[in-house]
Amino acid sequence: MSERINIKGMWWKGLGVVLFLYVIVGGMMIPLKPGILSIQPGNAVNGDTVKLEVTGYNTHFLSGGDLRTWLKLDSSHFIQAFQIQATGETMCKATFAIPSSMASYTGVQPLTLILDNEVDGYSIQPNAIFLAINDSLSTGEGWDSSIDEPLHAMGQIRFPYRNILHETIRNTFFHIALWFAMFLLLLAGLWHAVMYLRQGLPQQDIQSAAYHKVAILFGLLGIATGSVWAKFTWNTFWTTDVKLNMTAVAMLIYLAYLILRNTIADEDKRARVSAGYSIFAFIALIPLVFVIPRLTDSLHPGNGGNPALGGEDLDNTLRLFFYPSILALTLLGNWMATLLIRYEKIREKMFYHS
Repeated sequence: MSERINIKGMWWKGLGVVLFLYVIVGGMMIPLKPGILSIQPGNAVNGDTVKLEVTGYNTHFLSGGDLRTWLKLDSSHFIQAFQIQATGETMCKATFAIPSSMASYTGVQPLTLILDNEVDGYSIQPNAIFLAINDSLSTGEGWDSSIDEPLHAMGQIRFPYRNILHETIRNTFFHIALWFAMFLLLLAGLWHAVMYLRQGLPQQDIQSAAYHKVAILFGLLGIATGSVWAKFTWNTFWTTDVKLNMTAVAMLIYLAYLILRNTIADEDKRARVSAGYSIFAFIALIPLVFVIPRLTDSLHPGNGGNPALGGEDLDNTLRLFFYPSILALTLLGNWMATLLIRYEKIREKMFYHS
C-alpha cells in the first residue's frame, strides 16, 4: 500500500519532467515566421523612384509565388512596388515611385514596408525607410487608400520573428521562466520562514532553507541565460542597465543568506536569524526588481516604457511553451527542494546516531 501511495505522490514530478521535455523539444524545433532582416537604402525623398534591396529571413521569395510589396505612410496612404524581382529565396529588389504629394505631412516621415507571398504570408517592417519631404501639398494624390487584394496568411505554427532577437526569442522559455519559477520558490521559502517564527519547528527551517537554495540557483541561472541573451542582442554580456544592476544587487542579498547560515553554529539561532533575514531579503527584492527599474529608461523589456510579454513578444504560439515552462521549472524546483529536505533529515539522523 505504501508503494502505491508513493507512486501516486510522484505524479507531479513526472509532469514536471514531461513538460520540460515538451518545452525543450517543441521550443527548439518550431521554426520562426518569415521576417525582414535588412532594407537598403534606408532613406528617400518624395517624388523619387527608389529601388529597395530587401533581405529576408526564413523567406521563399523565389518559390513563394505572387510576391508583392507596399510602402505604408499611414492607414490610408499606400504605394505598391511597380516592379519586384526575387534574386534568391531571401533576397529581392522592389522599385517604388514615391508620390510628390504628401498631404499634410512635413519633415521626415517613417514608411513601413509590407511584403507578401503565398508561402510565407505577410511580413511587416516598421520604419523601413525614412522619407524626407521637400514640398508638402494639401492633397494625397498618387497614394492608394488601401491594399486592394487581401494579404496571405501563414497557416503553420511558427514563433514570431523579431528584429534583433531572431532565434534567441526561444530563450523566453528559459530565462524568463526561470525568474517566474524563482519567485514562486522564494514565496514557498518565505512561507516556511514565517511559519518557523510562529511555531519554532526545526522542520520549517529545513524546508525554508531548501526552497531558498533552489530559488537562488534558479536566479543565478536566470542571470546567466540573460547575460548570454544580452551578448546576442546587445553585443555585450552586461551593461549599466538599471534592471540588470538591481537584479544583481537582489541576488547578492540572497547569496548573503547562504553565507549567513554557514556562519552561525547554534541551530536555533541560525534558524531564527535566517528566517528574519529571508523576510528582509524578499521585501528588498520587490523595489529592486519591480519598482526602481520602472522609474527610469531601460533596455530591458518590461521597464522604462519598454513593453514585455505582449503582442509579438509573447504571441499565442509562444504561450504554448512559455507557461508550461514556468510550471515545469516550478515543479522541478520543488522536487529539488524536497531532495534537499530529505538530505538534511538523513544528515541529522546520522549526526545524532554517531
